[in-house]
Amino acid sequence: MDNNSQPGSFWEDLYQTEKTGWDRGGTSRNLLNWLDNKALQPCRILVPGCGNGYEVLTLAEQGFDVVAIDIAPSAVSNLHKALDNNQLKAEVIHSDFFSLDFTNNPFDAIYEQTCLCALQPEQWSKFEQWLHQSLKPEGKLYSQFMQTHQDGGPPFHCDMNEMRALFSNERWQWVNEDEPLKKHELSQKLEIPCLLQKLS
Repeated sequence: MDNNSQPGSFWEDLYQTEKTGWDRGGTSRNLLNWLDNKALQPCRILVPGCGNGYEVLTLAEQGFDVVAIDIAPSAVSNLHKALDNNQLKAEVIHSDFFSLDFTNNPFDAIYEQTCLCALQPEQWSKFEQWLHQSLKPEGKLYSQFMQTHQDGGPPFHCDMNEMRALFSNERWQWVNEDEPLKKHELSQKLEIPCLLQKLS
């Protein structure tokens, strides 16, 4: 990403030029696994960087109270249309999530899939803090850490040693970091699904 460009316009340009290589066209298998094995059950849940929102649709269909955020107008518009077409409800916010403060009404869970890896690494600490403050005590973070093993991005490589340092055991309990590796359906890059719990 050009450091001089606005994040919203950067991502909107990718939607407008159909360069959305991260878009699976359907719900992540890792999320479906968490739902199938009951590791994730209906609650108030936040989906930052929701994109076209396939996971938002799945969660809404299964009875979750979903709040979804994206900075790209096209993503927000596409998700609104999909919700209407499927007669589903979710709160969809067009915003830079860093500008939003949920400390007065925090979430039971956050689903984060290709958001961290899309941010410049110097923003990761700020993102971890935002996730932490957006969760209730003992709230859960359902995350997928992208493994590109390449320099640059987005997506940026989320080295697991860096992730464990970023989401330190002083603030997070790593409930499960031994899930089977799942490849992103389009890019075939590995994503490591990890369940973390905010320490109260």
